[in-house]
Amino acid sequence: MPAKVRVLIIDDSALVRRVLSEALSADSGIEVVGTASDPYIAKDRINELKPDVLTLDVEMPRMHGLTFLRLLMERRPMPVVMVSSLTVEGTDVTLQALELGAVDFVTKPQLDINTGLGLLMPELVEKVKAAARSRPRRRANVAEVVAKPAPRLSRTTQQILAVGASTGGTEAIRELLMQLPADAPGVVIVQHMPERFTRAFAGRLDTQCALQVVEASHGERVVSGKVLIAPGNHHMRLVRLGAEYRVEIDQGDPVRLHRPSVDVLFDSVASAAGKNAVGVILTGMGDDGARGLLAMKQAGAFTVAQDRDSCVVFGMPREAIALGGADRVLPLEGIADTVLDRFADQARL
Repeated sequence: MPAKVRVLIIDDSALVRRVLSEALSADSGIEVVGTASDPYIAKDRINELKPDVLTLDVEMPRMHGLTFLRLLMERRPMPVVMVSSLTVEGTDVTLQALELGAVDFVTKPQLDINTGLGLLMPELVEKVKAAARSRPRRRANVAEVVAKPAPRLSRTTQQILAVGASTGGTEAIRELLMQLPADAPGVVIVQHMPERFTRAFAGRLDTQCALQVVEASHGERVVSGKVLIAPGNHHMRLVRLGAEYRVEIDQGDPVRLHRPSVDVLFDSVASAAGKNAVGVILTGMGDDGARGLLAMKQAGAFTVAQDRDSCVVFGMPREAIALGGADRVLPLEGIADTVLDRFADQARL
């Protein structure tokens, strides 16, 4: 039998520790080896119990969760799943945690903790198991705010960069976009993320990238120098109207449990843009985007999958590669230059 995933729960609430412990322990593939009510106790428990994965609260006594996470990732990188509140402040802190190296997060219910935590258990179990297979990395200092170039009239784009990601994707997307120039072709992105978080995520990226980054709105034009991120809990599709590309946003049924779905975006890009597009599938668990990337390749688009060594979780790229959907398999740091070279080649044709 495969070894169980050993989990240490860190939360200042005795109720939350109990509910999480009982629910995670109910899964045959997980063993809760201990709990801690603050980071100082957690430090000792980590050394003693050697867990595979931590679940970590943010607001705790004696040391803030982000401070603990930063120190942990500097000294002993290991998989961490954040358990955070779905508030404006909680959203921002969670995004900071992902920048510091947390693998993923789940959101605490705001009302009935006992019942609400029970409802999020399937999601937490899945993410804990994915985190155990992840490759956490020491994070460099979070990027400083980028000075934007002077505003200019947006011009239409004949070229489209479509990106899909899930677990570990917030950092991978940030690293990719930071390497793109302010006049890069229009970018459309699906990152698996709940409502509220996608707007905050776009806002943070907008301060760190030369490109303009926004949460997409229905009917919005895709133009050079701009990145559109699919809103949480909504699908995003690319459509062509005359000489323009626009996006359509809807709440159609989840596709293989995902909304937004990378497959939905990639399929639409294959139909609307064909050979004028480049598709990139980044780190993430599951297989969302694999079929869509293949559809893009079959429509004439150039397609890229992130390689195993640079992925936090290799699931989505691995499935795309297995289907034959990737023209190239590249480390994260090599994707931007390859994409830009491809666009330059297209422009010369």
